[in-house]
Amino acid sequence: MHPIVRNVLGVVLGLVVGSAVNMAIISFGPMLVPPPAGVDVMDPDSLAQGMHLFEPKHFLVPFLAHALGTLVGATIASAVAARRKGVMAAVVGVFFLAGGIAAATMIPAPAWFIALDLLLAYLPMAWLGHWIAGRFGPRRG
Repeated sequence: MHPIVRNVLGVVLGLVVGSAVNMAIISFGPMLVPPPAGVDVMDPDSLAQGMHLFEPKHFLVPFLAHALGTLVGATIASAVAARRKGVMAAVVGVFFLAGGIAAATMIPAPAWFIALDLLLAYLPMAWLGHWIAGRFGPRRG
């Protein structure tokens, strides 16, 4: 397979699978950490109106969704890519970071969470995903 095709395929697969991981964690998160009474985390209006009821524990699930989605996506992108594997992992990280920035502007959240999320859940996880793919992935000659 042509290296450019493999690189594009790696990024696309990383974005799709990483997004699925993100959404799965967001969907099942309320079972782990129930939201405050009367808040529907899948409804942006309900989320905005009930944000003042959230405690720090309620931000664990969104952070994990963002971080693990990016980690899985970047790992896949780096593992599938033919060349410039770190760049492909970073591309996935930048896409997820852009989504995180968009979410931060649309969903009101405390400044501490937005800063933590944007600084730690995306680019560092993309780097870690690339490292994991290189360390534990198949060796190609």
